[in-house]
Amino acid sequence: MAAAPKKNRGSGSRKVKDKWKAKEWYKVHAPRMFNEVEIGETPTADPANLIGRTAEVTVQDLTGDFSKMHIKLKFKITSVEGYDAKTSFTGHELTSDYVRRLTRRKKTKTDHVIDINTVDGFVIRVKPMSIAERRIQSSQEEGMRKVMYDTLIDMGRGKSLSEIVKAIVSGDMARDLARACRVVIPVKRIEIRKSEILAFGEGDPESIIEVVEPEEEPEEEISEEPAEDQAEAEEAEAEESSE
Repeated sequence: MAAAPKKNRGSGSRKVKDKWKAKEWYKVHAPRMFNEVEIGETPTADPANLIGRTAEVTVQDLTGDFSKMHIKLKFKITSVEGYDAKTSFTGHELTSDYVRRLTRRKKTKTDHVIDINTVDGFVIRVKPMSIAERRIQSSQEEGMRKVMYDTLIDMGRGKSLSEIVKAIVSGDMARDLARACRVVIPVKRIEIRKSEILAFGEGDPESIIEVVEPEEEPEEEISEEPAEDQAEAEEAEAEESSE
């Protein structure tokens, strides 16, 4: 008499585990300098797996300012409290289409890289971008690099990370650099193309960033009078004052 065939115990009785059912959704928050605004959600089965994940949002997403939609902010998850994931600021970058619109034909784009040490122990690498309507000579480019370096180093000595980030987002940093570079060459536009944190200080910056649009300053007129005419005018003023 033939033996009955053995049943395969593994094929029919094995249950497929649904990994998604084991995952929970966690809310991701911006750092304290951005008022801990919620910037998204992410799923995970283990909160420890969230540490190190990155998120990108535009300034428009945080503040509602439509004019800042070309600025992308980068954050990294550093801790989890309950179902809330806390992040730290790691840098920013301008969108590629915005940079292309600025650097059209017959314009000269010059890139710069400067590392800033803030008063609260952070090291942030700033990458300004200068745009001129005409060709820039090598001597003028070197002069611009020195002016930008000195200006940003001095700025870092007296400001915290949150103040530096605020200056980048609001446009104050680019405006200060353009004003400083006028002694070398009038540059039509300067943008902070990118920034990244190289070294973190102790703790999270306390001050909250409130983005305010910078006031537009009237452009200074550049005198094109010959040097001889200027000398004659100075001599005439000296004679009038002596009389």
